[in-house]
Amino acid sequence: MKTNQKGFSLIELLIVVVIIGIIAAIAIPNLLASRRAANESSAVASLRTLTGAQATYKVSNTNFGTLPLLNTAGLIDVSLSAATTVATAKSGYVYTAAAVGATGNYWDGSAVPSAHTSVSTLGATGNRSFYTNESGVLYFNTTATAPLGNGTTRVVTLGAPINN
Repeated sequence: MKTNQKGFSLIELLIVVVIIGIIAAIAIPNLLASRRAANESSAVASLRTLTGAQATYKVSNTNFGTLPLLNTAGLIDVSLSAATTVATAKSGYVYTAAAVGATGNYWDGSAVPSAHTSVSTLGATGNRSFYTNESGVLYFNTTATAPLGNGTTRVVTLGAPINN
């Protein structure tokens, strides 16, 4: 007596698994690149927010503030003010903001990926590091170190301005 068996053969199942593997190999790198681009956009937006917050803070306090001071003043949210270490990074970026000079008349702010592409491509959170100061111009470079502003001349080195 013959039984009528229904289902897929082992070869058919293996073919489906191979096809899914090929699709995943194509899609995953694109997905990770999109995530890095979104993280970079978030970092740029956060630095623009930080620039406005610093300007508002200086009007009220005669000098620029740090991330915790800006948060206490209600000018930035806690997710940005706490994003100072890899463990507390905001959208894959670590931020700094500090008054510069003896009177605090200048400030420097930066956003650096918590995992840069040169360190770990798959786990990377960004391709570029960013810097801004009281001028409001955003600078970037493609290293794990943000561009630098000279404390006296305010000339920015190791970076180029973002053209948007």
